[in-house]
Amino acid sequence: MAEFKYEVTQKHGKLSESSKGWTTELRSISWNEKEAKYDLREWAPNGEKMGKGITLSTEELVKLKEFLNNMEI
Repeated sequence: MAEFKYEVTQKHGKLSESSKGWTTELRSISWNEKEAKYDLREWAPNGEKMGKGITLSTEELVKLKEFLNNMEI
């Protein structure tokens, strides 16, 4: 499996925390030294391990925000 690098450039906020201390967070992450994108995923309490997540460009995040604003919850 190919090795990858990442750098958390900004922590935007925490959505939730599990009983084991893992948090679901929105962060900006630079993957493989490229421009940072928005990233939503679970993180271990020490921040060294991550779960599966999604990475969004600014345009995708804006579109998602539009969808959420128009939803009836």
